[in-house]
Amino acid sequence: MNRILIINAKGIVQHGRSHVVRGKEMRNLPVMENGWIMIEGDKICGVGHMDEPFHAPVNDVVDASGKFVLPSWCDSHTHVVFAGSREAEFVDRIHGKTYEEIARNGGGILNSAKRLQATDESELYDAAFARLEEVIHFGTGAIEIKSGYGLTYEAELKMLRVIKRLKASSPLIIKSTFLGAHALPVEFKEKRSEYIDLLVNRLIPVIADEGLADYNDVFCDRGFFTVEETDRILEAGVKRGLRPKIHANELDFSGGIQVGVKHNALSVDHLECTGDEEIKCLLDSDTMPTLLPSTAFFLKIHYPPARKMIDAGLPVALASDFNPGSSPSGKMSFVCTLACLYLGMSPEEAINAATLNSAYAMGVMDQAGSFVKGKQANLFITKKIPSLASLPYSFGSDLIESVMLNGEFQ
Repeated sequence: MNRILIINAKGIVQHGRSHVVRGKEMRNLPVMENGWIMIEGDKICGVGHMDEPFHAPVNDVVDASGKFVLPSWCDSHTHVVFAGSREAEFVDRIHGKTYEEIARNGGGILNSAKRLQATDESELYDAAFARLEEVIHFGTGAIEIKSGYGLTYEAELKMLRVIKRLKASSPLIIKSTFLGAHALPVEFKEKRSEYIDLLVNRLIPVIADEGLADYNDVFCDRGFFTVEETDRILEAGVKRGLRPKIHANELDFSGGIQVGVKHNALSVDHLECTGDEEIKCLLDSDTMPTLLPSTAFFLKIHYPPARKMIDAGLPVALASDFNPGSSPSGKMSFVCTLACLYLGMSPEEAINAATLNSAYAMGVMDQAGSFVKGKQANLFITKKIPSLASLPYSFGSDLIESVMLNGEFQ
């Protein structure tokens, strides 16, 4: 069994912790100074202080003097399987059009769907694999990928087959989410119930039977899917063993948070429109509020009230929402920068939100998010930096020296 020992680390970050971090506890981030970490095969097998002995023979020793060792980022909300970029819409927004205006005119999600439907499965796979290679070198070690740019029976299954191939070929921990209810296709504009029937009666059964998705998602918001439609779609997924995740309250107080909690959603995501009623609902649940500040940044909409949520005792997770229209980046360190600048979170809170809490939000907390014996050896080592605050502070710099996934340096 190959053993790698990382020694003399300025700090081993997030060691020994394996629970959701909520409320005031999010301010605290365990850091073992002058530490070592042992990797055996593809697993973490020990963490300690340099004054403590380590007895096992090792094959390789890595000196991390002056550097921090962090568990890989967990990015629990992405759309990295897509066909082509949407920079023309970026220019439209510069000239004053809103995201909703662009969507009503056939842009947005429907634009991506049209392109994806016409793109070969192998081409989709190659492009998505390249995006995953990029985020690996940004420090991401676990990622959730949604469908939702297909919006037809054939194209949604095509997307999910691509994600299944990525699971088999990428060193990342990958979770797959069915998001057929991402937008209403043009041809169903006057036949909403027929599209819901397609999702509930045809797609969800075959997806469940073929093991093509881990989760079931709905965009429950103004101009997209109603609470009643969401309720039906989530219920159908639960009956087939697909736990809900949900896009909620990005554009309005939509009731999406409440319907997500009703169905024990693993996470409710976006949450720009969140008030006292939504916070109380989340406090009484096991659902993780997941914030996507790079989307608010790119669309120039208001940010979710992270400070209010944390101060009320909630946990929060952070994710990139990597997609071609509203967040064309999977750089999680920049997501942490935005969380510090615009959500009022400290660097410690942001790192907790982007590691352990986001691991929970994608259902992999037993594998990722912290350094605990038996977890996957997915980590990154920084360059020599003065403090952990350098990660969100130096947002334009590449501060990662090396990345390890499954016990192997990439």
